[in-house]
Amino acid sequence: MLAITCPGQGAQKSGFLSSFLELPTFAAQIDELSSASGIDLRLHGTESDDETIKDTALAQPLLVASAIACAAELGVTPDVVAGHSVGEIAAAQIAGVFTPADAMRFVAVRGQGMAAAAAQTPTGMSAVVGGEPEDVLAAIEAAGASPANVNGGGQTVAAGSEESLTRLSENPPERARVIALPVAGAFHTEFMAPATEELASTAAALQISDPSVQILSNSDGTVVTGGQEYVDRLVKQVTNPVRWDLCQETLLNAGITGMIELVPGGTLTGIARRAMKGVETFAIKSAADLDGAREFAAAHA
Repeated sequence: MLAITCPGQGAQKSGFLSSFLELPTFAAQIDELSSASGIDLRLHGTESDDETIKDTALAQPLLVASAIACAAELGVTPDVVAGHSVGEIAAAQIAGVFTPADAMRFVAVRGQGMAAAAAQTPTGMSAVVGGEPEDVLAAIEAAGASPANVNGGGQTVAAGSEESLTRLSENPPERARVIALPVAGAFHTEFMAPATEELASTAAALQISDPSVQILSNSDGTVVTGGQEYVDRLVKQVTNPVRWDLCQETLLNAGITGMIELVPGGTLTGIARRAMKGVETFAIKSAADLDGAREFAAAHA
């Protein structure tokens, strides 16, 4: 059984689309998605530096568009799809919940709203790697932060004010490291509440279909069968923690044998190697990986 996964914010790297844009069909789709989002995705996927694409309003549409175009280029039908945080929007399009254009309209509003919410108060996110889960959660709470992403595999992401994250780095859990992440906001916490009203209004105007393949929700790791329910969850997920650990549990229980991570791959497959023992992984990082990914899919789908 094959899962296709879509990475979340923080996975982007300067120039990561350069090799893909040499493919005519990929480039044409990126141009269409650029028009739908109002963002020059070619520019930001090739020339913009890491600091520029750290901007939430750019990073989120760029990541979703990249995953959508990569999935289309790959041409593989998985048994299940899942996305991490903003990657859920790409997963929704791959599953048929959104049209490509509507996925970009939705993520553009999400990115702008979350960027505006983040600008109200200096906030951020830090990965806590290692340590016992109970100790990690206790340390995050003691610092005044929130566990925004519970990723499994020994990784939890804390989010909160800059002061709370500084306290966490100065008082890390035992046998754990605290690593600041290249994101400009305390995503998946109540700091993001101002972004939800416009996002809900945008969602209400979009064409929504039930998923054509199984799709998992970050809220609790379950399979969601209704398109409207899935989109409702996407709106709520802006302020709710990402439970990627539960998504991985569902994949394991379903008997998934192979997992492909779409461009920019590496983050989710890295977590899976620690948390999903026995599941083979394939990260798509450049256009040169596409043929290998197709062979990998044929062995697992």
